Amino acid sequence: MSKSRTFIAIEAADEVHGLALGAIKRLRPLADNVNWVAPDNLHWTLQFLGDVGDVQLFEVCRAVAKVAAEFPCFSLTADSLDAFPSAERPRAIWLGAEEGSETLCQLQARIEDCLSDVGFRPERRRYVPHLTLGRVSKGSHAGEAVAAQLGTTKAIGPGVMTVDEVIIFGSELERGQPTYHVLGRAPLLM
Repeated sequence: MSKSRTFIAIEAADEVHGLALGAIKRLRPLADNVNWVAPDNLHWTLQFLGDVGDVQLFEVCRAVAKVAAEFPCFSLTADSLDAFPSAERPRAIWLGAEEGSETLCQLQARIEDCLSDVGFRPERRRYVPHLTLGRVSKGSHAGEAVAAQLGTTKAIGPGVMTVDEVIIFGSELERGQPTYHVLGRAPLLM
């Protein structure tokens, strides 16, 4: 039985994708030791599942499709830059959402709940809708310049996209970089 490193997400589309690429372009010169997300890998993670076998993957796809069919398509507006654990000490730099974030949180919570029924533990942390732009390397002081920039330009955009499907992704490392492939698609109500 093969296993695939799996996560549930929504692809960045339309203006949000462009806004994310613009933010990366602006922040990239400020720090050498940031691993920036590749343009094709920009997404809003809903839940990371880890290694999932073929049989369990079928159950995951079915559960996600069931939940997605409960939600009508909605608009999501990205409009801010921030970082985890904080803008002052960035480890992960991300693009945040305002309009549509409540619906995204409801969708994420419902997926997490449904997947707990098939054996996946929910996150302990509160879900914060975010699109990761880059991760600061451990032991790096690169975050200081990025923190200064985040402190002065948190508001950007806005970038708007329509959320019309949830995707089940598999992830593989190739030459130290993650490559994502679609394992399943779950459309929202039209």
